[in-house]
Amino acid sequence: MMRVALGLVISFILMVSGVSAEKAGLSQDEIAIRKAIESYVETYNRGDASAAASHWSRQGSYLTQTGEYAKGPDKIRPALENFFAENKGIQVKVALFDVQRQPADRAIVKGFATFRQPDEENEEDLLTATLVKESGEWKLFKVEEEESSVPLASIAALGELEWLIGDWVDQDPDDNSSVETNFTWAKDYAFINGTFRVTVGDSVDLEGTQVIGWDPVAKKLRSWIFDTKGGFGEGEWSREGNTWTVKVKSTLGTGEKASSMNIYTYVDPNSFTWQSVSREVDREPLPDVDEVTVVRKTAQKAQAKSGK
Repeated sequence: MMRVALGLVISFILMVSGVSAEKAGLSQDEIAIRKAIESYVETYNRGDASAAASHWSRQGSYLTQTGEYAKGPDKIRPALENFFAENKGIQVKVALFDVQRQPADRAIVKGFATFRQPDEENEEDLLTATLVKESGEWKLFKVEEEESSVPLASIAALGELEWLIGDWVDQDPDDNSSVETNFTWAKDYAFINGTFRVTVGDSVDLEGTQVIGWDPVAKKLRSWIFDTKGGFGEGEWSREGNTWTVKVKSTLGTGEKASSMNIYTYVDPNSFTWQSVSREVDREPLPDVDEVTVVRKTAQKAQAKSGK
């Protein structure tokens, strides 16, 4: 199959989490972007060149099979007709792991695609698509593709934690303390990198880093954590529904051995709960940490501004 197909197709499905767009509480723009792309893919997978071309913007362009760029639906339609005629039965499925709303009615979406064609091996690539809003509708403007240096199965496995990406805070007014955390994608989506800071009063009590990755041998998510008091540890993640349990074994800066089970539960796009149970230090049990609600910083600021 000619690689130009990558410039003609996008089929972004919802995250591996299995939560629908409406239930996940996504913004109206993100829901509209997802639906626009799903509609485009439906027309592509049935080989309807006219309907598929209508999903492109007036200034949209892509690389044709002859190596030239076609611009606008009127030029894209005949190129799609030729492509479908030469690639009968082609189907594509792409998993979305990032949607970035940009200023001036523009959006960037990222995912990876699996192309299937009769009697040929599947082809997989990372995709980046730019969309623009025209007359109230989201249209394709540009599509770029690249081979992934990271196995796509690893990205897909990490994708179930995509909801963690961002800045978070948990504040306890009773003891004048707060915990701030941040999660970002590493280059090429190989890992999720995290940082945390514990503040008591006006002083920073503890800081640290966390890296979450997919173990392709054990077929499970793992994490590694390091803190500014010399402690380090490793966690094994498991999932049941919208709850992730992390079995952590660590060594404190004092040399003592510690263990715990940390539980993350997704609530909505702007909040999750966290608690730590079965805690031990050198086999001596410690009290559980009660469940706390962690909120996205943008939501916290919005609540503070509204006075709620």
